[in-house]
Order: sequence, then structure tokens, then C-alpha cells
Amino acid sequence: MSHVLPSRPLPSREERTAWGRHLRHVLPRSAHEVLLPPEEDRNVLATLRAGTEGCLPHLVPLRFGRMAASPFAFFRGTAGRMAADLARTPVTGERVQASGDAHCANFGAFATGERHLVFDLNDFDETLRAPWEWDIKRLAASLVLAGRTAGHTEREARASAQGAVRAYRLHTRTYATLPHLDVWYDRIDASEALADMGADTRRHGHEMFSRARERTHLHTLRKLAERTPNGWRLRDDPPLLVHTDDPRLEGWDVSGWLDEVRGCYLDTVPPDRRALLARYHLADWAMKVTGVGSCGRRVLVLLLAAEGDDVIFLQAKEARSSVLEPFAGAAETRSAAHRVVFGQQLMQSATDPFLGWATCGPHTFYVRQLRDMKGRFDLERVRSRTLEEIGELCGWALARAHARTGDAAVTGAYMGGGERFDCAVTAFAAAYADQAERDHAQLVQAIRGGEIEAEAHPED
Repeated sequence: MSHVLPSRPLPSREERTAWGRHLRHVLPRSAHEVLLPPEEDRNVLATLRAGTEGCLPHLVPLRFGRMAASPFAFFRGTAGRMAADLARTPVTGERVQASGDAHCANFGAFATGERHLVFDLNDFDETLRAPWEWDIKRLAASLVLAGRTAGHTEREARASAQGAVRAYRLHTRTYATLPHLDVWYDRIDASEALADMGADTRRHGHEMFSRARERTHLHTLRKLAERTPNGWRLRDDPPLLVHTDDPRLEGWDVSGWLDEVRGCYLDTVPPDRRALLARYHLADWAMKVTGVGSCGRRVLVLLLAAEGDDVIFLQAKEARSSVLEPFAGAAETRSAAHRVVFGQQLMQSATDPFLGWATCGPHTFYVRQLRDMKGRFDLERVRSRTLEEIGELCGWALARAHARTGDAAVTGAYMGGGERFDCAVTAFAAAYADQAERDHAQLVQAIRGGEIEAEAHPED
């Protein structure tokens, strides 16, 4: 990875804008509506089984059970399947630090270091430098599926997707006119973002922000832990949070990994954070089940305690190769966990102050705070217009993230001032949502037929 400053000026904004317009002739914007027919050898069940490679075996049925809940839940758990499908779609050749899994449930509110709430992307397990089109297409398809799951009409579901693409395009064009430092410092203040929204969106937004403000370490302590004669201890809540008496869990040397946390992880956080963490001791730890796509990965909750109720909760989550790597190239980072941390630092407007990583044998883990002032919209309860406005927020956040590492002048000029690009991506999104529903039906049928074992349990 090069760290040399350029010795000459980069092309001017006018030159880059001209190049973006030229790309319209190379790849017409209408081409983005194309979804090629599935490959003849497409085997959804084989792909799903391959996605569980390396997962903790006892959690695989839970993973499939969560994916079977709805086509939208299935979509969330199949970023790898969509990456393979997106690799067969046309792209301009421009790249950004991509999320790799920019579905609408991966956006939400979280606190900055100054304890202000911002709205942004909040999941970077699959992040990699890749075509910018892949993220916006995954976001749009997710909104169509979220709308259908919520009972919205097809027209309303497509409007939510198109609203996100339109917001992405318009904000990208705005970022193209700003100095690079202004783009880098920009953030979406949670309260200000709601000011121009409809009454129902504001209500859902304020509810989400209120929940986020309540989710402090003290709130998490009361929910997840109990005081014992030997100090604070995490409370078992099978299968979501469990202790284990076996120091080697499924071939994972947990005690050895915890030793690494005390050294390797601390080396990856700034010195001032190391000084702060030195005031706490590791009081307890437990295995945690997370999400849909992440269900089955090794995840630990670490309870760090000082005196009384003075605690910090950290989550250490296993990182693997990005699902984009077979199609976009290998990551230029030290490890999979370093890739996640580096990508998050590039894309987020304000990253977790305790973000870092550690290695234990073949496994790498990234570490961040657990739940600290984090929240997201309940997408299955919102009205159609509210989902459309949430989609617009997501499109804005994605445009901001891409503008930090891509060339907004090129992509903004390529998309243009009209809605041709918006309509094309929306058509793709609806077609891909149809494909995801067919794939989901195959999973449900396989579960009913006993071909795949599944265990139903809602997300935390």
C-alpha cells in the first residue's frame, strides 16, 4: 500500500467532470437496469452451505432460521450471493471504498466521541475497494424487499428504492463541488436530518434516537450483567449470550485469544485510549450471537470493569475475507480484521474510539464498543412514505461515504442531473428483489423438506 504524496496536482474538477460525462457514452446509464438471467448451474442451497464454512456448527441452524424469516432477512444473509451476481453487471470502472453490504438495515444512528448522534453506515464486515455501483444497487434492492415485507404496494416499494438512488446522485453531485476537507469533515447530524422529514418519519426517528441515547454502558450493564460476590458477571441468555466452561470452543483457543486482547488489540488503538483502558480489568466474557449474515461467526462480549458501575462493554467479532474479494481483488491490508477497521475509518464520519483488531492463530477479530448509543429504524413497522424518506437518508449517507474515497466529480457527472440513472437502478432493484424472493422460497422449501436444518430465534 503506497504512502507517498502525489508529486504533481491531480486532474482538475473540470477534467474529471468531463470524464464522467464521457463515461455515459462508454456505458449508457440505462445499462444499469440489466440483471442477467441466473446461470444455468446456479445452486442457491450450495451457495448457502458454502457461506457457513468456518461458522460454529451449532449456530448454523440458527443462521438458516433467521434467513428463512422473510425474503428481506434472506437478502441480508446473502451478501456473497449478490456479490457474485453484481460481478456480472456493467460498471464504469470507477472505484470507492465500498461497504460490500450496504442494505438499508445496515444504516443507523450512533454516537460520536463528543456524544452527538449521527446517521451513517454501521457495518463494514465486507468493506473493500470496489465498483461504486455495487453498493447503491444493493441498497436499492434492499429497500424494495423491505417495502414488500412491510406490506407496501409494489409502486411504493420501488419509490423507496428510487428515493435512495436519487438522494445518492444529488448528494454525490453536491460533494463534487466541495473542497476535499469539507467532504471529509461532513457528517449527518441525526436531529437535523429529520427536520425536513414528514411527521411519521420524525416520530420513528425520535423513537430510534431516544433508544440510542438510552443504550449506554450502564444500560447494557443492567440488561446483560448481574453483580456477584466476585464482581460483575454477564448473565447467560441462551442461545444469544452464553458462557462456556471449555477453554477450547470448537477448536478456538479462547483463553489464548484473551491474552492477545491484552497485547495485540491494545497496540492497534491510539495511546490515549490505551491509557484509558488500563484503568479497567477484564471482569467477564461470553459468546454472543449477532445478526443474520454474521450469525455463526465467533463473537465475544468483553466486560471491562473498574469500580462500582464504571464499566465498558466491548465486542470482539471474527472477520473473514470480504465477499467482494473474488470479484474485486484481494484486500491490501494486514488481515481481514485490519481490512474492516481500515474500511470503517475511511467510510464513517466518526468511528468508534475503541476500534481496533487482534489475531489469534487463523482467526482475526475486530473490536469495538457494544451497543453504545447505537440505534436503527424498525423497517417492518414504518409506512411507505417513511421508508422512502429513510431510503433518502441512506442514499445520502452512502454518497458521503463514497465521496471520501472515490471521485464524486466523475460519478456525479456520470449520473447527471436527470433521473435516468435512478430509474435504471430501480428497475434492477425490483428485478433483483424478485430473484431474492425465488431464492428465499428455495431455502424455505429445503427446510420444510428436511434438507436443511433450521432453528427459529429472533434477533436480539
